[in-house]
Amino acid sequence: MSPGGRSTPSVPQARQPRSFSWVGTGVCAVVLALATLVTGYVVLTAYVVEPDGPWDEQAVTDSGFAAGIGLAFSVVMALLTWVFVKAEWLRRWWYAIPVMLAVGALLRLTLLAPEL
Repeated sequence: MSPGGRSTPSVPQARQPRSFSWVGTGVCAVVLALATLVTGYVVLTAYVVEPDGPWDEQAVTDSGFAAGIGLAFSVVMALLTWVFVKAEWLRRWWYAIPVMLAVGALLRLTLLAPEL
């Protein structure tokens, strides 16, 4: 009870910002930046590989393999991003990076696959 005999309504307390949350944000950003570089390189490699002629089945296989690995890396990146966003170290826009890489890998596996 308050001194005047009236009860004061309880006001929910806002979460106090953590003093070292910027460290978690920095570490998560660096981890995802490195994962983006690796995944982007693999997906780019999938696009660079083109068959030399109708006999070059190995190039088609390599392109599909690289796109599949890039898609798997994108899924791992999306899961890492989910963990980091859930911990409130990163913002939701970070989901856009693995999604764009996954779309690029899927396009290379389907519509833009090299033909013999």
